[in-house]
Amino acid sequence: FEDIKNFVSFCSRNILVILGISCVIAVIALIAVGISHNKALTHNVKYGIVLDAGSSHTSLYIYSWRAEKENDTGIVQQIEECKVAGPGISKYFKKTHYISIKLTKCMDRARKVIPMSKHQETPVYLGAGEDMRLLRMESEQLADRVMAAVIRSLSDYPFNFQGATIISGQEEGAYGWITINYLLGNFIQKSKWLKEVSEGINHKKTFGALDLGGASTQITFVNEKYTLVSPENFLPFRLYGKDYNVYTHSFLCYGKDQTLWQKLAKDIQAILCSPPSHPL
Repeated sequence: FEDIKNFVSFCSRNILVILGISCVIAVIALIAVGISHNKALTHNVKYGIVLDAGSSHTSLYIYSWRAEKENDTGIVQQIEECKVAGPGISKYFKKTHYISIKLTKCMDRARKVIPMSKHQETPVYLGAGEDMRLLRMESEQLADRVMAAVIRSLSDYPFNFQGATIISGQEEGAYGWITINYLLGNFIQKSKWLKEVSEGINHKKTFGALDLGGASTQITFVNEKYTLVSPENFLPFRLYGKDYNVYTHSFLCYGKDQTLWQKLAKDIQAILCSPPSHPL
């Protein structure tokens, strides 16, 4: 009887040991799966940097998206915004070396936000708008000097520099139209990544966009009927599996700042040209 009791005790201890080891192995396995899954998600996320060089200031935006696409188009979300100190880049045409100094704070911020392992594959792009278009009309040489300074500065950072250009008024209007309708969920109907964006929204048509900037105003909307009347004002896009033919037109010098300058110029001209008043 004593031998049987010892045998049962021995077996019980071994079973407890085996169960304990099994539990430890299971926990380690779960942790390993979790870590590998997290690494896979991190590895799958991509980043991009866009600098919007407007007439009054420059803003840096950092975006992220997963490698998987929705109807051949990526689902993008903004994760960071940084406003560059000082006026728009066109104001530095006499002191272009200041451009690099002004960009430093926001570009350093981008280096901290984006994982170091992603730096070399992260694209960087700067688009200059209305004020640079005006400067180019006044002096192409000065505009080239400003853009060359921008390119030198952005090329010094450990990102994948894609270029810096002065975008057309049509492009500016079209990008604004895409942004508005993207945020309203008009392009994404069944997104597995951004359900909260499109949930409850099922617009059959897109909204038009009116962008009142500092030096110009853009109007953009979808209009299939009049493409033959002014084909130069239409741009084709394919977004989330659907084709769009977008009418866009830019009214240069009709932004809020330029309109104010025109009003002030007319007032001054009226004062200077008015006949002098004589006391009775």
